[in-house]
Amino acid sequence: MAMMKSMGRAQQLGVRKLAGALGAEITGLDLTRTVDDKTLADVRAAFLENQVICIRGQHAMTPEDQLAFAARWGEVAVHPYVPSIEGFPGIMRISDPTAITETWHADTTHAACPPALTLLLARVLPEVGGDTMFSSGYRVYESLSPGLQQALATLRAVHHGTELASSAGLDESAVTTTHPVVRTHPETGRRALFVNGNYVSHFEGWNEGESAPLLQYLYDQVARPEHTYRHRWQDGDLIIWDNRCTQHAVVADTGGAERVLHRVTIAGDTPV
Repeated sequence: MAMMKSMGRAQQLGVRKLAGALGAEITGLDLTRTVDDKTLADVRAAFLENQVICIRGQHAMTPEDQLAFAARWGEVAVHPYVPSIEGFPGIMRISDPTAITETWHADTTHAACPPALTLLLARVLPEVGGDTMFSSGYRVYESLSPGLQQALATLRAVHHGTELASSAGLDESAVTTTHPVVRTHPETGRRALFVNGNYVSHFEGWNEGESAPLLQYLYDQVARPEHTYRHRWQDGDLIIWDNRCTQHAVVADTGGAERVLHRVTIAGDTPV
């Protein structure tokens, strides 16, 4: 793998919030060059505070650059059944919106240890459309009544892999797990709602019919505008989101125009 070019001086970091619930823009970085430890610590602090950050102007990043920068955040995870782009294990090509990506979800929550975070780099963008929506699991949880918070703290949810897992030949037991409905973030200590419409079928110990009304209520809270940030992609944007406390969904309004992004995920821990 090619190495990033070294820096002669520290890069000048700018951070600007983009919405009240979550989301911030970072400027002043060139990720084709090595980011010094102090600057990276500042970026990480902005990330933990804002849950989603957009590092602007990364048009020149190569796949080698993206993987090298991603590795500074933790272990690069290879998706269990969606192939990487050729020659670059860990980089997934994300293209046209699908029924899966249009649904509010966190990435790969059917895994025993879902990814901690995701890095998504814009490669080809349509003239209009294809925005990505993000929702704060912190804000959703904190908006619930104390009684509902207490009830959810006793529940676990069953997460299953999507139909892609079956088509890849994986046994259902290999892509099925249970997680707490409310998880505690391992770095911030904050609590976040951790169920999503892509992967959760029911609460553990409940059947699907019993689970559906409460799950739908929770999904409706995820989509409330005051809990969200809508990202309008610009050429060269690198988005990093915290998969432990956010959900996301693409807006499928490109009219069939090409939209290509490169995704890398960082391995996470067992939700508690």
